[in-house]
Amino acid sequence: MKVKRQGVWQEPVWRPADNVLRARLPKRLLPWLYDRGSLTLRLQQASGGDFSVRVLSQGWQRPLLNERLALAMGHHEYGMVRQVQLICKGQPWVYARSVIPARTMSGAGRQLAMLGNRPLGAFLFANNGVVREPMEIACVHPDEMIYNDATAGLELEQQKIWGRRSVFRFEQKPLLVSEFFLPSIPAR
Repeated sequence: MKVKRQGVWQEPVWRPADNVLRARLPKRLLPWLYDRGSLTLRLQQASGGDFSVRVLSQGWQRPLLNERLALAMGHHEYGMVRQVQLICKGQPWVYARSVIPARTMSGAGRQLAMLGNRPLGAFLFANNGVVREPMEIACVHPDEMIYNDATAGLELEQQKIWGRRSVFRFEQKPLLVSEFFLPSIPAR
């Protein structure tokens, strides 16, 4: 059941990763949350290659306010929003939500609309010109907007999940990648 705070859905509160007290984070997630390398590669290694991408949705929509602010998008601007589960050993270990502004999808960025069930991370880390901006971390509670999307189809007791996000620059144009670590992910 969805719960609202004061009549409105709350967006996650993102904090710069360097400003988050690590003592408040689950110790088993620290290596996942702070790893600046390719999450796709790390998941493939941790799962012994038993890795796949399940596309939950992809389409044009107005991103959340915190996403629009991170991408310097206008209030009425739309972006391509892609939601996937990263499946390892038959279990969803990560829910990922990417927001790609229309201006980013021009030129070589058109490829981003045609990923299908290929991982976005593999695409980004294969391009030498991609720059990753500083990471942010959020704790998502069951009454926050992202929670239901992140845990769709999972049988979870109402427990918080942790996520990280970064703005990437592909050909100097921004896209936002948010990754939420689900309870089935093992410690690293």
